[in-house]
Amino acid sequence: INVSSYIKLIIFILVLLSISGAILFIDSSMDNINKTMPDISNSIVDGDNDYNEAVKLVNDKYFDESLNKAKSAGDNFNESLNKLKNIRDKFSSDINDVQKEYIDTVVQELELKIDAVDNLINAIECFKVYSNSTGTSYASQANELMYEATMYQHERDEIVNNNTELFKPQKFML
Repeated sequence: INVSSYIKLIIFILVLLSISGAILFIDSSMDNINKTMPDISNSIVDGDNDYNEAVKLVNDKYFDESLNKAKSAGDNFNESLNKLKNIRDKFSSDINDVQKEYIDTVVQELELKIDAVDNLINAIECFKVYSNSTGTSYASQANELMYEATMYQHERDEIVNNNTELFKPQKFML
């Protein structure tokens, strides 16, 4: 083997190692995304449940308990939102356009739900001090925002239903 062949062999090996490293990085980033998605999904479900419980409690005039549930809903929604934005920012080159659309749709849904929680909290605080008119106004705004969020939730479901090959159970799905 002459020096030229030896250098070509080393270059070939380095290129092979670089390609292997890139493949492992892409696989590990998708693994990371796929591992994170169930946590995001669970936080959204928990947030929805807490929000619904907060509404029920405020209707029954249990304001302190309602406030706690509303704050818990907000924490759950914010946790999911932060994780999704992290995925979008960190791994945007590893996900396709449909997955990006899906993430953007869920982000919009969560931003509306967080706004709804903020309005619900304002409503509860108004009801606690017998400012019922203002409280009702905040509550109505919270309801409108939640309704709008459900539109994004339906859009998200439609993306999944139209792209079943991308959204297999427990694989990149909320």
